[in-house]
Amino acid sequence: MDTLFDLAREALHCCSFDGKKKLIASIFCELGNEQFDVTGQVAPERISQAGRPSLPILVPPTEVKRRRLGSIEGRVALIHAVAHIELNAVNFALDAIYRFRGMPHQYYRDWIRVASEEATHFELLSERLRQLSSYYGELPAHGGMWAMAVATDYDVMARMALVPRVLEARGLDVTPGMIEKLRGVGDLDTVSIFQRILKEEVDHVRIGNEWFGWVCERRGLCALTAFKDLLQKHGRIALRGPFNEQARLDAGFTREELKELHWLEQEFRGQLQPVS
Repeated sequence: MDTLFDLAREALHCCSFDGKKKLIASIFCELGNEQFDVTGQVAPERISQAGRPSLPILVPPTEVKRRRLGSIEGRVALIHAVAHIELNAVNFALDAIYRFRGMPHQYYRDWIRVASEEATHFELLSERLRQLSSYYGELPAHGGMWAMAVATDYDVMARMALVPRVLEARGLDVTPGMIEKLRGVGDLDTVSIFQRILKEEVDHVRIGNEWFGWVCERRGLCALTAFKDLLQKHGRIALRGPFNEQARLDAGFTREELKELHWLEQEFRGQLQPVS
């Protein structure tokens, strides 16, 4: 029985957040065994949609309303949107464990820690919503987020390139601005949560960067060339600026990569369409 991968699969399919959290703890225990099997005897299945609560209703991104942060409704909408991102990030991390076999043991330890920290982010944001007389699931949410997990399920290099280095790294770019806006309207409780998320997301992007580089090195590939090729192949994902250069440096991007990112963003602007 492929215990590690069975647990990860069960966690991925689990629709209850509390159930996911318990299974994540079980995977932590399994990874404490230095002899755990990383090969797997059964090929991973394609998961078209990871397990999640029945709410929120999922809609195209154009139907997710944006509101000004000066109102409680506006702050609730922002927190709800970020909570939805964090719950998806839990599933992304679990899928990185379940799907890609034969990686070094540290790879699986890294991603279960990411799953656990993303789950904590979701809990903090859910509690903040309750403090604001709301709850996760009250508002519609972006329905296309899992699409990139499906699109990159064929190769660990593609997953590491396009989820941590593009989708999650985008959070490093935009979160500081959200923090300043929230501070400007006096919502220091939410500021504190977002500051913690930003700090830990830097480390999550760093993990993705390291494993992307590890795979490229073992395949004899130039990381910059491989990254550009993957962006071209997955033409439905947009590389957007401006970039938070210091946060990206802290997350393991090199200055050469940052120069390349600026160039790629210019090259791809207007050619790539966001996931819908």
